Amino acid sequence: MKLSIIIPVYNEVNCLEKFTKDLADSFQGEKVEYIFINDGSNDGSSEWLKKYNKENEIVLIELEKNYGKGYALRKGLEVVKGDYILFQDSDLELNPKDSREMYELIKKDSTLKVLFGSRFLSGKLRANRYFINEIFVKLNSILFNILFRQSITDLHCGTKIVAKEVIDKIKLTINDFGFEIDIASQIAKNNFQIY
Repeated sequence: MKLSIIIPVYNEVNCLEKFTKDLADSFQGEKVEYIFINDGSNDGSSEWLKKYNKENEIVLIELEKNYGKGYALRKGLEVVKGDYILFQDSDLELNPKDSREMYELIKKDSTLKVLFGSRFLSGKLRANRYFINEIFVKLNSILFNILFRQSITDLHCGTKIVAKEVIDKIKLTINDFGFEIDIASQIAKNNFQIY
């Protein structure tokens, strides 16, 4: 089984060194294709990624301007070679070790085709800087679960693993942060259970 990890980057130069180290450490020993999409960053992220690309085996997609997270992720999907795709934000909001734990669940159960991360279930300490935002995320998740008969806890979490066969059955169109709702609703409409 091969995993493709798609990482959108927009003005994250201050996070990239720690993020890439943590990500590589977390997936050490696995067959992984790393796909970084620089979404028109203007803070030095592009230069950092180009240097990193010379020293590491990654796919680097450079977008000349900021098109939005959804667009960047769709560009990454155009080149994936893995059986499963991990969507991973580079802002360090979630630890890549949690993504590895999610991948281990997928490897142990081949019936799992879609696994969404959650910022609310980990039991780990984290700063609560966006209290109002969290309320809206929880409300959106509840509404989504009612409409699509799912049971996810964090509709807007950027970390998710989706089988390539599922991605091949949906058509993503949203360019911005609406990507999270777009991918979840299309997966549910195609009768895949989201775990």
